[in-house]
Amino acid sequence: MLLKMKFLEKFRLYAVRNRLELVARIGVFGTFLGHGTAALKINPKWIPLLTSVGFTSKEAVLMMPFIGIMDVVVAIIVLIHPVRGMLIWAALWAFLAALSRPVSGEPFVEFIERSANWCLPLVLLMMKYARKPNTIG
Repeated sequence: MLLKMKFLEKFRLYAVRNRLELVARIGVFGTFLGHGTAALKINPKWIPLLTSVGFTSKEAVLMMPFIGIMDVVVAIIVLIHPVRGMLIWAALWAFLAALSRPVSGEPFVEFIERSANWCLPLVLLMMKYARKPNTIG
């Protein structure tokens, strides 16, 4: 119980000091949790997205639970402790997923509409790992 209270107190202090980062982490969490749960349910609308890049319909259906699990793992890790490699993966994966829309024949605006899905992990990556400018004095 004491350990739980210490964790909650540390989290509260962190949240007050790093509000913008916390909002970005929650945003990435929501995006990947939502997409992960949709993939776990085998979203039939996503089959053309996977078949347009060379998979068969059967392979697409078999892959979706694995994609879903990976997305949920990304969501949880980014929320709890975003590490550089996971943020790079999140941005790249979301970019490619958004790009699969126009590749599969959907309008290009579908890619643009999903830009926040890959830009938010990039923002979080820059906030956490960008070099701080040297200050004089």
